[in-house]
Amino acid sequence: MSKSLISLMSAALLASVSLAAAADEMIPPENAPRFAGKDGMVCGKVEKARYAEGSEGQPTFLHMGGAFPRHTFSARIPGSARGNFGFDLMSLEGKTVCAIGKIQRDASRAEIEVTTPSNLKLANIK
Repeated sequence: MSKSLISLMSAALLASVSLAAAADEMIPPENAPRFAGKDGMVCGKVEKARYAEGSEGQPTFLHMGGAFPRHTFSARIPGSARGNFGFDLMSLEGKTVCAIGKIQRDASRAEIEVTTPSNLKLANIK
């Protein structure tokens, strides 16, 4: 195997390891807008859980990083994905959770679209 091929494979492996490590680091909701466009795990207390029945796609929002409407981050569960969760999403209000996925920017806030239960975890933050 040539030296350049080994270097290329090593760089690819390091890049994939660092991406996985970045997704494992907890990002506070107030810092989430800085990570827009990247994969990450945003963890915080759900200040308000809101089912937006009248909005397009009927999403459920888990607002973190301040009281609604001045929050800094939302986990958005599309209405089409609500059935994927075996519990009432509204029951997460007041609990500390982590949303995992690509962080998108929405005005002055950030959000992650969560479509599967594996991308939403209860957190044990002290």
